[in-house]
Amino acid sequence: MDLKSKIILISGPTASGKSSFSVKLAKRINGEIVNADSMQIYKELKILTTRPNIKEYKNIKHHLYGFHSVRKKFSTGNWLKLAIQKINEIKKRKKTPILVGGTGLYFKALTDGLVKIPNIPIKYRDRIRSLQKKLGQKNFFNQLIKLDPLIMNKINSTDVQRSIRAYEVKSYTRKSLTDWFKNTKSKFTEDDFFKIYIDFPRPELVDSISKRTEHMLKEGAIAEVKKLLKLKIRKDNSSNKIIGIKEIRDFLEKKSDLNEVKEKISIKTRQYAKRQSTWARGQMMNWHKVSPKDLNKLLKKISFGRSKT
Repeated sequence: MDLKSKIILISGPTASGKSSFSVKLAKRINGEIVNADSMQIYKELKILTTRPNIKEYKNIKHHLYGFHSVRKKFSTGNWLKLAIQKINEIKKRKKTPILVGGTGLYFKALTDGLVKIPNIPIKYRDRIRSLQKKLGQKNFFNQLIKLDPLIMNKINSTDVQRSIRAYEVKSYTRKSLTDWFKNTKSKFTEDDFFKIYIDFPRPELVDSISKRTEHMLKEGAIAEVKKLLKLKIRKDNSSNKIIGIKEIRDFLEKKSDLNEVKEKISIKTRQYAKRQSTWARGQMMNWHKVSPKDLNKLLKKISFGRSKT
């Protein structure tokens, strides 16, 4: 298989080594890297989002990292438009686009097309989230199936985020999420992509997350959040979802000590990694699953843009 002609997608849970692997791959096949992580777009948040240090990789071009202000909204549609533009530019330079990140919705929009669902008001969405918390996921999912029977075999019953999304779409638009997806098409064909998912074993991932949290705090995450809080960003801004902002704010307000901050950030990051893995099981079934210990083997099989398998 000629990987040089492909659009390479690399995903995996947070702290699984996606960025370092993508750089090694880019060097091997003359590639350029495009960000597919919704939190690494923000220019004000480098440490907390563990954005790659692009200066260290000056020989490898990186795109869509740290270019957008937290003050402004940024949607999956915004990312898709820019990503397609970058892919086309990279291909014109006779290089290979390598899209890297942990945002499943970005990859789904790229490979399947973007669903043009009407904007649902924040207050309405918050009401659905509150309902899910009140009922618990099991009861909430049962209620979702009653509301939208078409969704039954499309969503994992434990997938909180997708359950909430399906519920709010059906209840607000009176149309099933599956119906919205029917007429959606990608700009590319399935054969245009080569998809790699780094399948990190849970125990090793827990350790990696713990070390990453320690590193972030040593590198200046607290000072970064201090600066961010001065900007007084709206509560409904998606950047506020970044793990660590609330925990460090509590520390700055003397509501918790540093050890509690470390523990809370690590726990939330592990929960996020679990959600990413759940998404992958349901939405990335046709991706090449590769364990971290086999990444170097995969690299060795790729020579001058060609896979030996």
